[in-house]
Amino acid sequence: MSKPTIKAFVFDAYGTLFDVHSVIEKCNELFPDKGEEISQVWRQKQLEYSFLRQLMGTYTTFFSITKDALHYACKQVGVGLSEKKEKELLSAYLKLNHYEEVKGVLEKLNPYQKAIFSNGSLDMLSPLVEHSSFGHLVDDVLTVDEVKQFKPTPMSYQLVLEKLGVRREEVLFMSSNPWDIAGATNFGFYTAWINRQDKVMDELGVRPHYEYKDLNGILEHLG
Repeated sequence: MSKPTIKAFVFDAYGTLFDVHSVIEKCNELFPDKGEEISQVWRQKQLEYSFLRQLMGTYTTFFSITKDALHYACKQVGVGLSEKKEKELLSAYLKLNHYEEVKGVLEKLNPYQKAIFSNGSLDMLSPLVEHSSFGHLVDDVLTVDEVKQFKPTPMSYQLVLEKLGVRREEVLFMSSNPWDIAGATNFGFYTAWINRQDKVMDELGVRPHYEYKDLNGILEHLG
C-alpha cells in the first residue's frame, strides 16, 4: 500500500491515550480485592450501554452512561455503592493515567493537526486532558456529544471532517478498540489499531490499515 498523505492525526481517548483500568487502584481502595473485577465489568457495560442506547435511540451523555455502568458493576460484583464512593470512583475516571509514550509521540507530531475524538462528553474529557501532561500538545478535543451519535456510526466520524477541515483520506485515526477501528475504516479514514493487549481483530468485514503495539508505531507516517 502506498504511503498516505496525512494531515490530521486523530486519537480515540479511552484505552488509546488513557488507561481505563487505572481506576482499579481506587476500586481496590474502596472495595478490597474487588477492584479488577469491578473495573472490567464497568468498562464492558460502559461500552455496551453506549451501543444499546444508540440502537434504541435513547442518547445520553457518556458521563451518565459511565455512572449507570458503575452501578451495574457494583451490583454484579455484590458490593454496596454509597453516594460518597460513587463520587470518588467517578472522580477517578476524570484522572486516568495516560500511557507512557503518549506525550513523546505527540511532541514529535507537532507540525500536524492533532485531535482527540471520543465518545466521552466534555465534562469527562476536559478534566482528563487538563490533568494530563500533554493537554497543550492537542489542538482539538472533539466529542460525539455535538452530534449525539456514538461511534462507530458514520455520522459520528463525519464530525472530524467538519471540525478539522480535512478529507477522509487525510486522516490517520488511532484507537485501541477494534470496534472503533472497524467503524473508522468503514467510514474511509486511514486507521492504526493500537493493539496494546495483543487482541484479535473483530470479524466485521474490515481490517485496520496499520497495527502497532503502542503509539510509537505511528511515527513512521511523519514526513
